[in-house]
Amino acid sequence: MPIVIRLDRVLLERKMTLTELSERVGITPANLSILKTGKAKAVRLATLEAICRELDCQPGDILEYVAADDDTEA
Repeated sequence: MPIVIRLDRVLLERKMTLTELSERVGITPANLSILKTGKAKAVRLATLEAICRELDCQPGDILEYVAADDDTEA
């Protein structure tokens, strides 16, 4: 997957648990876990805004684009 979620890293840097973030943002721990593990297919901008507000970070601190390896080009 070309988009990598770095939520776990930011949580660790902020010394905050997933449960604490879920309470502050108003999202269930299960839904945040889906996002954290990269299994989410989409994220609402309002959700991303709330996460960034509570973690005092930028969206780029949480989301990272990583180019997929393309072995067909040679």
